[in-house]
Amino acid sequence: MEFTELISSPLLRRLFFVALGIIVAYTAAFYLKKGINKSISDSDRKYRARKAINVFSYLFIIGLIAFIYNDKLGNLGIAIGVTGAGVALALQEVILSVAGWIVIVFSGKVTVGQRVKIGQIKGDIMDISVMSTTLMELGDWISGDLYNGRIVSLSNSYVFKETIHNYSAGYPFLWDEIQIPLRHQSDYQLAQKLFEEIAEEVCGDYALKSAEKWAQLSNKYMVENARVKPMVSLSFDQNWITFTIRYVVDYKMRRTTKNSIYRRVLEELKNNGDAIQVATAAMEVTIPSLSESLSKKE
Repeated sequence: MEFTELISSPLLRRLFFVALGIIVAYTAAFYLKKGINKSISDSDRKYRARKAINVFSYLFIIGLIAFIYNDKLGNLGIAIGVTGAGVALALQEVILSVAGWIVIVFSGKVTVGQRVKIGQIKGDIMDISVMSTTLMELGDWISGDLYNGRIVSLSNSYVFKETIHNYSAGYPFLWDEIQIPLRHQSDYQLAQKLFEEIAEEVCGDYALKSAEKWAQLSNKYMVENARVKPMVSLSFDQNWITFTIRYVVDYKMRRTTKNSIYRRVLEELKNNGDAIQVATAAMEVTIPSLSESLSKKE
């Protein structure tokens, strides 16, 4: 068959224009992404720009195919209607994933860059595609909110199946607390004063910023007027006095902030060692002297 005959064939001509359109779309997207990587330094803007290019590329290809095969769409609709039930059953998970992606896009439940816990997986969202959500995992064998290096991909159907804990949507702060046990002989009033000063020194800025965010959150949801300023409370039992330092912290700075508070507490304990003494679970056994034993017998 000669080249002129191939070009004159309606089927081959359509396939040729479809292939040409796909090549043009992917080539244009490649060079646009390359330019974006060089011109945009902000990772969030760069990610969104690359995603927008992908979406427009897919829409261009779909529109081109619909335009070329517009006279066949009626027959195509009948074929889809006949086979739709079987396809839906066979591709149930795929359909749920696509539906989950639509819910994610339009509801804004989760977005790229947020820290979430989905089921038993905790991490920062790196990418959201039509089929899956990709996270950089936190924790597991690593203590604290630190990356462990694993990249986890979850089917978007998790929107309908799992509980989503969002650490940064709307209110990017967390309440955290540490407990410090002191011996009963300690000056608890001095200890309370020092711990309050430490909490205000380390977490005072977080409290101011979180108050603004909480006010915005209360305009959107039914929440109480929570206390965001640092707070120190006291309790005691037969073993020791326990001070609890409660404070608000940026969700990404939880471990660093706790480290800063502990360091300041140790400094104050060192400076006030006679008045404030840390309690331990070790048992102190006092053996009376021989003279004390004899005096008791007498």
